[in-house]
Amino acid sequence: MDSTRRHRHSRRRVIEFSTSSVDESEGRVASAARPSRVGRSSLVAAAPWLFVTLWSTGFIAARYATDDSGPLIFLATRFVIAAAILGAVAAATGMTRPTRRQLGTAAVAGLGLHALYLGGVFLAISWGMPSGVSALIAGLHPVITAVAARALLGERLQPIQWLGVALGFAGVIAVVVDRLVAGAKGLSFGAIIASVLGVIGICVGTLVQRRHGGATPLVWGTCAQYVASAAVLMLAASVHSSIGGHEGLRFTHSTVFALAWSVFVMSIAAILIMLWLLKRHAAARVSSLFFLTPALSTVEGAILFGERMGALALVGLVTALAGVALTLRPAR
Repeated sequence: MDSTRRHRHSRRRVIEFSTSSVDESEGRVASAARPSRVGRSSLVAAAPWLFVTLWSTGFIAARYATDDSGPLIFLATRFVIAAAILGAVAAATGMTRPTRRQLGTAAVAGLGLHALYLGGVFLAISWGMPSGVSALIAGLHPVITAVAARALLGERLQPIQWLGVALGFAGVIAVVVDRLVAGAKGLSFGAIIASVLGVIGICVGTLVQRRHGGATPLVWGTCAQYVASAAVLMLAASVHSSIGGHEGLRFTHSTVFALAWSVFVMSIAAILIMLWLLKRHAAARVSSLFFLTPALSTVEGAILFGERMGALALVGLVTALAGVALTLRPAR
């Protein structure tokens, strides 16, 4: 009897010791596997700046793309390839699929963010508007988005963040003046209208995505945006071609480079970062990043194409940087 009790007691101690060892081991493994908060916060802080740097190159890619190809058919091809890649990745990894309602919302947001916005930008550049000037007009949309988000979404910015919006706008204006002084050409009425429609498109798309797209699975939702945009752009390319517009697709070195860059850097990396940011931040704060695209595109144009960049443009770049930094400050 006593021997049995001692055996059970000894066995219980062994089990308790083993369980404790496993718990400690699992704790160490979990601790080792858990990413540090410092590293995660650094990635979160770097995401906006990485996005705007990648996004600014899109205007340069548009210039290369429209040298040998039609603007709308190029975009449609870009979105078909990007949708196929994202869809294959999402299906292969078993990512959660969106509902029909979420697909509809993604399609509407995509038509604004991609078809109307980028369609307007590419058309304007193909009609002779310099990439830097196109970026300048597009850079005005954060002000519209900030005002609309306050009225429609009830999003409120702190006074210091509104100061950031004002500084960002002032930076854009400074670069605009610099470009006008430099005698920028290609400012035809049609090109300006196309750019303005693009600004309206990205404002509407941003607001729809912010209000209704937060619960949509990111990769599948982006894929749906691209499918809808590609369909509309193919139709628009057909209409543009029928009225005398150039919509051919020649696979020159310039076109292949622009297509590869547009698909992997713009349509996959940059867009996924932007949609992720819209899940975390107010629409006005994310849109403020676009204040930097005119100045960054001007810098890139000066390096790649020898376009003039004056002192006023540099002042505008610094001012826009300060504005974006203030707008991205967490609300208190």
